[in-house]
Amino acid sequence: MLRRLLPLVALGSLVLAATALGSSQLESATTNVSVTAGKPSELRFMLSKKTVPKGTVVFKVTNRGTSAHDFKIGGRKTPLLRAGKTATLKVALAKPGRHAFLCTVAGHAAAGMKGVLLVK
Repeated sequence: MLRRLLPLVALGSLVLAATALGSSQLESATTNVSVTAGKPSELRFMLSKKTVPKGTVVFKVTNRGTSAHDFKIGGRKTPLLRAGKTATLKVALAKPGRHAFLCTVAGHAAAGMKGVLLVK
């Protein structure tokens, strides 16, 4: 009887190990999000994704407007981007929930250059 149970126990251990590896890989996944500043209008952002899994998020921010803009989320921000410039911002978003983003140039967020990214 023990000989019959050993292969089943070994198989169960392999399934548990594979599940654990899969979940840790999901938790450490990197998500890429394209951010366009200054489009569809000068004081707006467009994000390629509005919902992301928890983990590292790499934002590629491009200023398509005519004014200088930056992008701030999770306590980190890009440098000030002149028209046509691009920057990359890597942020760890480990907690699920709503994460606010905005442009920190005076008056831009108040005029609508802000939003929320949902982390699941």
